[in-house]
Amino acid sequence: MVAVEQKIIDADEAGMRLDRWFKLHYPGLGFGHLQKLMRSGQIRVNGARVKTSTRLAVGQTVRVPPVNEDDARTSKPVTHKTMRDRHDSEVLAENTLYEDNKVLVINKPSGLAVQGGSGLNRHVDGMLEAYRDKKGQKPRLVHRLDRDTSGVLVIAKTRMAASHLTKAFRERSTKKVYWALVRGVPKPPQGRLSTWLIKEEDEYGDQKMKVLREKAKGADHAVTLYSAMEWVGQNLCWVSLRPVTGRMHQLRVHMDYLGHPIIGDKKYFSVRNWEMPGGIQQKLHLHARRLIIPHPDGGEIDVTAPLPPHMVQSWNLLGFDETTYDAVQSEAIEGEDVD
Repeated sequence: MVAVEQKIIDADEAGMRLDRWFKLHYPGLGFGHLQKLMRSGQIRVNGARVKTSTRLAVGQTVRVPPVNEDDARTSKPVTHKTMRDRHDSEVLAENTLYEDNKVLVINKPSGLAVQGGSGLNRHVDGMLEAYRDKKGQKPRLVHRLDRDTSGVLVIAKTRMAASHLTKAFRERSTKKVYWALVRGVPKPPQGRLSTWLIKEEDEYGDQKMKVLREKAKGADHAVTLYSAMEWVGQNLCWVSLRPVTGRMHQLRVHMDYLGHPIIGDKKYFSVRNWEMPGGIQQKLHLHARRLIIPHPDGGEIDVTAPLPPHMVQSWNLLGFDETTYDAVQSEAIEGEDVD
């Protein structure tokens, strides 16, 4: 048993929410147990009871009660289902890959929308309210991921950072690597897809992208580099994808156009009468694995996101080792253009 501690807040921690302060200093303390300690008054700031959302100030004293080793918990992958009854700040903290005073990078769970829409009660943009600072400033989204795509999502914490990061995406000074599990094995194993994409509505009124070989009014040019990493027979293949452009559903529609749609893609999987192998979940197997982006203050942020649980299950089943490959595809292995 550890004795009661009295922690003094320093300048670097000023303005930090109390729950995030505990996540930083006591990562093994579960959020539920933290709330219990708060309700019972065992945690206090300057001797007073406070809320988990309380923002700390320089010189304040945080009373930290004894925390048994049994109170610590091992972090588990966060899925859309496990988020339902949990605090936004806890979900974001557990999925944080990188954070400083200007940039936040999270590993977005599959199934969690980035922005709100019809029938959506929870999304990343809304969850960022938990990070609104003492000046009333909320972190800003600077790019998007599809709802069912997991992985690296960059968020700006200031207006200046948002401007810098948005420009980096717009001018393509970022390097993005996605991993996917696709039907069949691409031939050639490395290539460059260059098409035009135009937005249309499907029979249900949902937006969908269509591939055009030539430029047309309303169409955007889209370029994707792909590389087959490992495969099982001729049935399933792990591919690494690098989108040179950033169009809506680009990777999903490009892989289907190539004849190798992404497993679990209900919108673009056009191969008929194909049976899903046993042990693989019917979820989109597309993950934003790695991102390299210029930092607003200079230098680079290089972040890698671990696979979501359903892709870990598939990788284990197929005998793939996610630690084997993690390099950004270079110009030297772009491969040939694929028509």
